[in-house]
Amino acid sequence: MANPHLDHHLALLAHLRGILLAMGEAEQISDESHALFLERFDELLMSLPNIPEDRHLGQDLICQVFHRYPQIAHLVPRDLLWFFGGDCLHFMPDDEIALFQELDERRYEAEQNGLPFDWNQEKQLLALPQESSKH
Repeated sequence: MANPHLDHHLALLAHLRGILLAMGEAEQISDESHALFLERFDELLMSLPNIPEDRHLGQDLICQVFHRYPQIAHLVPRDLLWFFGGDCLHFMPDDEIALFQELDERRYEAEQNGLPFDWNQEKQLLALPQESSKH
């Protein structure tokens, strides 16, 4: 059964992997363990569709991206931090955590009611500044 929520995050992981690969190809990384890190990243991409509940490897890898590659920390999709949770949440400010919590609640409610849910559209709606009342 298709899972748009999981597919969205797998696409973000693939994008992040592309960034990591490009760093290695541009020789911006002198660490010999970069290839091993990419292998572990590939393992995550392969196993996550089959065992989506098993996110501990993802938590570990995303946290390692912040520690090993701080120069690309700003390129890590925020959705991945929320998706993997755990220690990844240490890299998110409280207001961002609140936004993703609201998003998850809306997604859950839509799923319970059999309604479609567009994660990106809802995220954009939630990120809009609240209109102040004009008198």
